[in-house]
Amino acid sequence: METKTKKIIETAEETLLHTYNRYQIVLDKGDRVYLYDTEGKEYLDFAAGIAVFALGYNNKKFNEALNDQISKLVHTSNLFYNEPAVNAGAKLVKATGLKRVFFTNSGTEAIEGAIKLARKYAYNKDGRTDHEIIAMNHSFHGRSIGALSVTGNSKYQEPFKPLIGGIKFADYNDIESVKANITDKTCAIIMETLQGEGGIYPAEESFIKEIRKICDEKDIVLILDEIQCGMGRTGYMFTYERYGIKPDIVTVAKALGNGIPVGAFVAGDKVYNAMVPGDHGTTYGGNPLATRAADTVFDIFSEDKIVEHVKEVAPYLEKTLDEIASKYDCIKERRGMGLMQGLELTIPVNDVILKAQKNGLIVISASGNVLRFVPPLVITKEDIDLMAEKLCKSFDELTA
Repeated sequence: METKTKKIIETAEETLLHTYNRYQIVLDKGDRVYLYDTEGKEYLDFAAGIAVFALGYNNKKFNEALNDQISKLVHTSNLFYNEPAVNAGAKLVKATGLKRVFFTNSGTEAIEGAIKLARKYAYNKDGRTDHEIIAMNHSFHGRSIGALSVTGNSKYQEPFKPLIGGIKFADYNDIESVKANITDKTCAIIMETLQGEGGIYPAEESFIKEIRKICDEKDIVLILDEIQCGMGRTGYMFTYERYGIKPDIVTVAKALGNGIPVGAFVAGDKVYNAMVPGDHGTTYGGNPLATRAADTVFDIFSEDKIVEHVKEVAPYLEKTLDEIASKYDCIKERRGMGLMQGLELTIPVNDVILKAQKNGLIVISASGNVLRFVPPLVITKEDIDLMAEKLCKSFDELTA
């Protein structure tokens, strides 16, 4: 390891809280779909900062907009209006087909706000505080106490109990499991439209449509988490569009800011007016810099026809991954949707990740020994071909 890289890593290990087992790479800069470390090595990036850099790195339009905003105003607090937040909010409301938006700093905070809004809606109806929320096993919604409470993985939860009460867990894509958990106390059902961390599992159409029907019949709030699968990643601006339904609340983050920390929860007609001043707040959420980023992302999505591009290139990625899966016995299956794909492996996924890094390819994992592909949405067929070349080389070296 070169001296500069080694020094940075050593300083990090001495100063940063050890909550991540980081790869021994210090990333320095990026351009389009490539990243470069401090020693100048180039990596083809099929992780996009965990589905964040939808527009790729060093996008000129995006950079110019942020530079302009930095020179004008970065923060005001929510005691005042600011134009970028209004512009971004209007575009997000239009894109989701819902009614009102609350900007947050992260996806986790968006989940927290969505939970509060659902509970407040139920409280307003009957004045009770014993309402229940149904979440899904193998889900992931974040690390704060509220978000962790609806994350269906005991490994993440156990050391931090007691969590918030009134949470039940059902099996994803098993409607009978959901029905078995519904009582007169149920105020919300929360689920990812496409499970990411849990292993890349899309919702089955019959399952999500039946959940929407149940929520309508019983006046239950449907919260869809599209933090990872939203913002064009599956070939729709939001994945629920594929199923012809709408949630009552959707949570958004990651690609919304293209690297600038910003999230949001967006509420529909049924629930948007349940909260009143004093019910929820944030100091930094909706600040001019973060929302200028979101506003610009929507502009570039429109100008560069990003969603249309995903629809065009995603089938090629699926075809390429299917061909790779058929070539190696250590790959059980491919699953996913659009530019959110996974290969389930029979060999340790981290071995593949490390070998791929040596071969100049960045990929990440998901639960269930799954190799996850969430590249920038601007990738081309040529990028996919190069990824396949590097990935096959990695598999060849591991299985020789």
